[in-house]
Amino acid sequence: MSRLAFRAAAAAVGVGLLAVYLAAALFVADLLRAVWAARPDLPVLLALLAATALASAYLSYRLGTAQILANLEGDRVPRERAPDLHRRIDSLAARMDVERPELYVTDARAPNAFAVGGGSDGGALVIDRSLFRLLAPREVEAIFAHELAHLEGNDGLAIAMADGVGRSLVGFATVAALPALLALSGLSAASAWIRGRPGDRSGPFARLHRALAGALFAGFVLATLVARSRSRKREFAADDRAAEVTGDPVALARALRRIERATDPTWSFAPFSTNKRTEEAAERWLSTHPSTDERVERLRETAEAKGPTRRIPAGPSRAAGRPGRSRR
Repeated sequence: MSRLAFRAAAAAVGVGLLAVYLAAALFVADLLRAVWAARPDLPVLLALLAATALASAYLSYRLGTAQILANLEGDRVPRERAPDLHRRIDSLAARMDVERPELYVTDARAPNAFAVGGGSDGGALVIDRSLFRLLAPREVEAIFAHELAHLEGNDGLAIAMADGVGRSLVGFATVAALPALLALSGLSAASAWIRGRPGDRSGPFARLHRALAGALFAGFVLATLVARSRSRKREFAADDRAAEVTGDPVALARALRRIERATDPTWSFAPFSTNKRTEEAAERWLSTHPSTDERVERLRETAEAKGPTRRIPAGPSRAAGRPGRSRR
């Protein structure tokens, strides 16, 4: 094929692509205009959008909670099988504004504890069996109190709602920007083909498309960062509440250190493990939990304010590797 014939064929392809993309953009724009024309008054519209975002977030939370419990590789522990354990949970729940949760014990061989659900249904407290071998009774009780504090504050729902609402807002913005994204994609591809350089995406339309897509992605990241920031704050609040209820912040600090050491990777390929310690700011921002060092330091300050305390074990060296991200 001669160069002239190739340029003519490429131009034809470009025009065809432009027609397809612009037709799709116009179809979506017309659809959005029809929806907008049929909209209720602005206050009602905002209320409907808010209700949709909240309902979507709540449904996602409820389905996620049910899926976690359905996929849980553990056993529900009735009172007759572990009366002492149930008495300890009863005692803590009586001191807190929380419905008594169901108790599940797993055997994942990794020290971990987490709470799901909450509110009027009481939720569930999930504990790995290895915690009972790793921690002293007072430390186990401190971990229980921390997880019950999450149920007391209904933290799972609050964090899921914050995350879900943020994602819904970004979703609404993406739908509104879809005609522009389609049009810019068509213009970018068509201009590249017409210029005889089909793979070139350095033109102005391609840059505009990347800028718009980048702005939407930045909104998604911002929504995620806000939800993760709230999650870290709720961890601190649960630590404070556990220290208040048990009257023993040192026990929780020691439990966190023991769990950190037990989950700290020591095998030869530890530098490639997802559990390794990192100083990367982005990873800290995206973490759902603050570092163990931060949590232990706050608990140490709380303990010192209450008077003389037992020694809290020091954490692993910075070169050792990051503690595992257990949901404790």
